[in-house]
Amino acid sequence: MKDRTTLVCSDYKGLSIRKQCEVLEVPRSSLYYKPKGENEINLKLMGIMDRHLTDHPTEGVVSMVYLLTGLGFVVGPKRIRRLFRLMGRETLYRRKNLTKSGLREYIRPYLLRNLKIERPNQVWVTDITYIPMQKGFMFLTAVMDVYSRRILSWGISNSQDAKWCKQVIEEAIRENGKPEIVNSDQGSQYTSALWINYLEGLDIKVSMDGKGRALDNVYIERFWKSIKYDYIYLNPSEDGYDLLKGVKWYIEYYNQKVHHTTREKPGERYYGPTRKAA
Repeated sequence: MKDRTTLVCSDYKGLSIRKQCEVLEVPRSSLYYKPKGENEINLKLMGIMDRHLTDHPTEGVVSMVYLLTGLGFVVGPKRIRRLFRLMGRETLYRRKNLTKSGLREYIRPYLLRNLKIERPNQVWVTDITYIPMQKGFMFLTAVMDVYSRRILSWGISNSQDAKWCKQVIEEAIRENGKPEIVNSDQGSQYTSALWINYLEGLDIKVSMDGKGRALDNVYIERFWKSIKYDYIYLNPSEDGYDLLKGVKWYIEYYNQKVHHTTREKPGERYYGPTRKAA
């Protein structure tokens, strides 16, 4: 999210917020932050589960019941399943039915296996993650260039709809050009007509993680772990605007630090020696 979000003024009488967003090319979804109402105990449970699942993404409902009851909470599988759905969490294991997350006709094969990624904009990956706050929660989505590990665009919302995800990748394409491949999981946002028709209409190849394959989208999973342990868990946000400011600061820092995987700064690796990172 760029600095132009700060130019939108809710008290300005000359233009509505909708019109200001159109002029500034800012997705309105990035400006509204109304956390969903959940009681304090459920928020605490989701926070504990999010920390644990960040390190152990293959554990599911039964494991969470054991974990939480061991900590003194009275919970059962039905409650944990509901909280999983609320968090957008899905246990990573193989299933017989591969169509529940989205429509079969919009599911695409995984294209990154054994692919040598050797240039910017060859492969982008995207995903959504749950973000705990002091009195609620939000969702964060991001688009990453795999070659450089640079975060190209991102957004925060209180929902996980396909329109929001499309707005974020539209911003990435508008500011960086289009990639050859975009990889995601098989979530309903990405197995929708809105998502697939937009990308394939631009002649972009769509790749999707195999069900139950925890490592297929490992690049952005590593970023989620970094931002949560380095910032989110240490600085729980009071509200959406506080979260927006903090995430913006962290992503700018992340794009300019040397990564152990590439030995370079993502911004410099993405733009190369002849272009200055934005």
